[in-house]
Amino acid sequence: MVRQKTMQEMQQEVDQYISQFKEGYFSPLSMLARMTEEVGELAREINHFYGEKPKKKDEGEKTVEEELGDVLFIVICFANSLGIDLQEAFDRIMHKFNTRDKDRWTRIEENEQHD
Repeated sequence: MVRQKTMQEMQQEVDQYISQFKEGYFSPLSMLARMTEEVGELAREINHFYGEKPKKKDEGEKTVEEELGDVLFIVICFANSLGIDLQEAFDRIMHKFNTRDKDRWTRIEENEQHD
């Protein structure tokens, strides 16, 4: 079984990749534009796969998985460029969801989970 990478390892791997280029990370504004572009590509794939808009015959085959991977890569680039530890950011947001938002949604009853 292959060991899963930690978020810290993913951030280090992306940093090593970007660090080999003179250009380095884009500016925050360019990074946001890049992220918006990647989310748009994800939206297009979701619309083709789950929506009513079929692909054109000459359009290449992309996948939702590939587009989510692109979004993850740019999120990691963005975080790295701003010195943000994504594991810490994730832990903070989960704490918020588990405290402030703990009663916001309808919970599945214990017996419903095992059906």
